[in-house]
Amino acid sequence: MLQDAPRKPRTSRRNRSQSPRSNERGQNLHLRVPFITRKIPTYDLLGEEALQKIEATADRILAEIGIELREDEEALWLYREAGAKVTEISAQAWNLKFEPGMIREILKTAPGRFTQYARNPANNVEIGGDTMVFAPSYGSPFVMDMDNGRRYGTIADFENLVKLAQSSPWLHHSGGTICEPTDVPVNKRHLDMVYAHMRYSDRAFLGSITAPERAADSIEMCRILFGSDFVNRNCVIMGNFNTTSPLVLDGVTTAGIRTYAEAGQASIHLPFLLGGAVAPLTMAGAVAQCLAESMASCALTQLVRPGAPAVLAGFLSSMSLRSGSPTFGTPEPALGSLVMGQLARRLDMPLRCAGNFSTSKLPDGQAMQQSMMSMMSAIQGGANYILHSAGFLDGLLSMSYEKFVMDCDMAGALHAYMAGIEVNEDTLGFEALAQNGPGEHLFGTDHTLRHYQNAYWDSAMNDDQPFETWSEQGGTDYAQVANQRWKDLLNAYEAPAMDPTLDDALKDFVTRKKASMPDAWY
Repeated sequence: MLQDAPRKPRTSRRNRSQSPRSNERGQNLHLRVPFITRKIPTYDLLGEEALQKIEATADRILAEIGIELREDEEALWLYREAGAKVTEISAQAWNLKFEPGMIREILKTAPGRFTQYARNPANNVEIGGDTMVFAPSYGSPFVMDMDNGRRYGTIADFENLVKLAQSSPWLHHSGGTICEPTDVPVNKRHLDMVYAHMRYSDRAFLGSITAPERAADSIEMCRILFGSDFVNRNCVIMGNFNTTSPLVLDGVTTAGIRTYAEAGQASIHLPFLLGGAVAPLTMAGAVAQCLAESMASCALTQLVRPGAPAVLAGFLSSMSLRSGSPTFGTPEPALGSLVMGQLARRLDMPLRCAGNFSTSKLPDGQAMQQSMMSMMSAIQGGANYILHSAGFLDGLLSMSYEKFVMDCDMAGALHAYMAGIEVNEDTLGFEALAQNGPGEHLFGTDHTLRHYQNAYWDSAMNDDQPFETWSEQGGTDYAQVANQRWKDLLNAYEAPAMDPTLDDALKDFVTRKKASMPDAWY
C-alpha cells in the first residue's frame, strides 16, 4: 500500500491517547509504543515433521471434503475461475474443492506485514512480522460492573469502553464491537459504533461486518474522515470475519470480505472452533481445520484484489465434556495457538489468535489465571493482532469494566516482558557492585540512580505494600481497586480533538443513513 500522509492531522496539540492519571503510580513511559516490536523469540512447539502433517491434513480437508459456499454467486465465480472444483448442493449452495497447494499459491500475494493508519499518525499500527498489537475484547451482548451487575450493553457503555481503551497507554487499537449497543436498532447501530471509534479515539479501529451494506457504510465513513484518495491508497479500517464452522462460508460473510478487499482494506479471517462440537476434540485436528478454513477465507481477498491485507486467524476453544459448555483459558487451546503461530510464519501472513480469555463470571482469580494462560500463548506464539486483550469475561458473553482495566495493567507488564533483556556494559551493573564494595547496599549508587525510574515495571493497580499497611488502609481487594480505577479514568478522559467540519460531516452521514431506513430490531 502507498504510504502517503492523511490530508490533515486530526489530533489535539498534545497526545491524549494516554489519560493524565494512567501512570500516576509508575514511570513506565519508556515502554509506551504505538505497537510492540518483539525482542524475545517466538516459541516453536512442533518440529518440521509434525507441521508438515498438519499442513497436509489441511490440504486434504480442502481437496477431499471441501468448503461449502452459500448464497454468493460472485464469490463462487471467483473461486471457480481460480481453479476450484464446484459441485452444486442446491440453488444457492456449492461445495468447493481445492487441489493441494492451490490456496497457498493464491495467498502468495497477501502482504506479510501492513500498516493500518489512524487519524493520529502517531498511533498508526504495523501488523505482521515481529509486531504485536493489543485491542479490546469484541462482541459481548452484556456488560457488567460491580455497581450495576450484568446487563445488556448500551451505546453509552460502548462509548465508555472506547474511552477506556483510549485512556490506556497499553492498548494500541480501538477494537470494534466492544459490546453490542442493544438500545440502538440492529440495522443502524453500526453507524453509532464506527462514529464512536472515530470521535472518542484517535487510534485505528475495526468496522462493521454484519452485512455488506454496513461494511460499505464503515468504509464510506473512513473516506469522510481520511479523504477518499488516502483510503484508496492505504489501509485505514479492518473487518473481523468469522467462518461458519465446520467448513462453511456463508454469503453475508463472503460479501463483506469482498467489500473490504475491493476497497483495499484489511480483513481478519477467523474460524471459531469449539472442540467436539464444530471441530475435532484433539488439538492437532482442530488446528488443521482452523488452517484450512482461514486460508480458504483469506484467499478470497486475493481473488478480489491481489495485495489486499488479510490476517490469518484462529479462535481455538475446549469444552467441558460433562456439560457441553465452552471453556476458555485452558492449556490445550493455548498450545494450539503456539502452533498457529508457526503455521502463520510459514505462510508469511499476519496472525490473530488468543487473548485474555476467561469463563469466570467475576473479575476474580479464575478470570486472571485463565486470561494469563491464554494471553501468554499469543505472546509466545507470535500473534500480531490480539483482539480480546481487555475486558473478556463470562465466556465472551460479558464485557467487564473491572476486568478491562485489570487486563490493561497486565498488557502494560507484557510490554516490559516483550522488551526482553538488554545486555551491555551499563546493564551488566559491574560499577554498581564496585562503587561501595562488598557488604554495602546499592541504594545510592550512581548506577541505581540512573536506572531506578525505568528498571522495573510499576503497576498502576497492584498493592505491594506490607500486609499491615494494606489492612490499615481498608484492606481493599483487586476488584475494588479496578472498580475505582475505571471510574477515575472516565472522569479524567478528554476526547482527542477533531476538526469540527469533519465531525459535522460524519454526523450528517449517520443522520441521513438512519433516516433512509426504518428501525429493525432483529
